Amino acid sequence: MPRPTKCRRVCHFPKVLEFRPVHAEIHRAPIFLTVDEYETIRLIDKEGFSQEACGEWMQVARTTVQKIYENARGKLAEALVEGAPLHIEGGEFQLCDGKNADWECVDCFKRQYRQQYEKQKGDAVMRIAVTYENGQIFQHFGRTEQFKVYDVQDGKILSSEVVGTNGNGHGALAGVLTALKADALICGGIGGGAQAALAAAGIRLYGGVSGGADKAVQAFLKGKLDFDADVHCDHHGAEHACGEHGCGTHTCGH
Repeated sequence: MPRPTKCRRVCHFPKVLEFRPVHAEIHRAPIFLTVDEYETIRLIDKEGFSQEACGEWMQVARTTVQKIYENARGKLAEALVEGAPLHIEGGEFQLCDGKNADWECVDCFKRQYRQQYEKQKGDAVMRIAVTYENGQIFQHFGRTEQFKVYDVQDGKILSSEVVGTNGNGHGALAGVLTALKADALICGGIGGGAQAALAAAGIRLYGGVSGGADKAVQAFLKGKLDFDADVHCDHHGAEHACGEHGCGTHTCGH
């Protein structure tokens, strides 16, 4: 019986999930680069990691990194030479939440948020985050400067707190929510990259919501929240709905 594939730790979810040549053939099939393949490119080619260091970072063997990296480079070469669209999606990965002190991640905002806003919560407590500005649901997820975070149990709000995002945007904000141990997000518009990051982190999305943040959470608790399952963010013209790319379909547990 084959051994199960070990999840690869990914610290930075890609901000852009699709690349298309200007003069690409309309019906040209895209090349798919997995998120863990993307991470090897980021670490080795951009950050200058050795394959051994990359393996330690992603918590897999060097030989595994070598195979992932070779596959990734081959796909990038094919996309460049053939002029093919490139999509980033799927793979065997788990997003870093910044909780392991052994990970020497310089400027790991997720660790900073986890340390600053760490709260113990029981299994019966649900944590809901809302994009927030002056009491209202902020309408552009990637630009939100604050979340209002609610802990709820048995249909009642136990506590709430406003948390700053410190300028992090788009897919990085999903890491903030992961570090905050959020179970669900209520927001207005949200782009495809952020949706994919939320799905990968196991955070349920309730988008397309407007009005007061407190009112929306109360409606959610009563099962009456009006949200859009196909939400998108209009100011990201090139982004797309998460479902178009099978977001969150990897097999790693969370």
